[in-house]
Amino acid sequence: MDIFKPIQLFSDWLVFNVLNIKKESALSGALNFFIYDCIKILILLAVIIFAVSLLRAYFPPQKIRKILTRKIPVLSNLSAGLLGIITPFCTCSAIPLFIGLLEAGVPLGVTFSYLISAPMINEVAVILLFALFGFKIAAIYIVSGLVISVVAGFILGKMKLEHLIKSSVWKTKYGVRGVNIKSFNQKLAYAKEFTFNLIRNIYPYILLGVAIGAAIHGYAPENVLSKIAGKANWFAVPIAVLIGVPLYSNAAGILPVIKSLLEKGLPLGTSLAFMMSVTALSLPEMIILKKVMKTKLLAIYVAIVALGIVFTGYLFNLLL
Repeated sequence: MDIFKPIQLFSDWLVFNVLNIKKESALSGALNFFIYDCIKILILLAVIIFAVSLLRAYFPPQKIRKILTRKIPVLSNLSAGLLGIITPFCTCSAIPLFIGLLEAGVPLGVTFSYLISAPMINEVAVILLFALFGFKIAAIYIVSGLVISVVAGFILGKMKLEHLIKSSVWKTKYGVRGVNIKSFNQKLAYAKEFTFNLIRNIYPYILLGVAIGAAIHGYAPENVLSKIAGKANWFAVPIAVLIGVPLYSNAAGILPVIKSLLEKGLPLGTSLAFMMSVTALSLPEMIILKKVMKTKLLAIYVAIVALGIVFTGYLFNLLL
């Protein structure tokens, strides 16, 4: 059951009936995409940010640090990577928890392991791979994504890049206001206030990112990826990643596109790399992260995740 079906119906009604735009036109595709995604992202962000902030009100920073901080550093990255696997978030939705972990005093490299694994190891993709190719391929997908998140987070942690996180994040470190709130009603009020303020700050940038993605969605030729990133092109995987970055979707939303690409003969690894870039390196995500980290750190993060996705794409193309 598609819980966002009413949003799609509303978007269709607004574009085709109210605005009277022809279904076959590029404008209708772009506008429909923009309206649908703007509403869907707003709902997702509101629900997830509220849930995360309410959860933070119950967990003291010391407890969070204890769960994700081990004596052997790489085990901390592994714990965060495993947490990312079991949280069904795309990156835009995972960012509020990423910020919360930083505010709780969890080391930067550990929080990056979470931020990388949450969208990269997607439960929808796991189910799809298991259904199409069996347990072995699904397991390779999980293990490769987990290894990338752990190694990348560990490397980022060793680089001592905390100074590249914007000062506004560190101002609340070790002092998350919600932990001092006693009653449930106060916790609800705190969560609502936090959610409203964060969405107010980041949503204008989300609109910009979705608008760019909508333009590409509506006006780019349908077979552009299958032509540019076909079997004969050795650079197909990085090209697919570059094409996926300006777009925004979750794995469930991008699966119809992946299915179409596979039917047109695009290799599985290249298709997966495209899906992972859409979910893990989307333009709206970059815009949100720019509010948290400085440009240099954002560039390092993007480079490491992109290399991990390209590696996974080539790995699957070689195995299948």
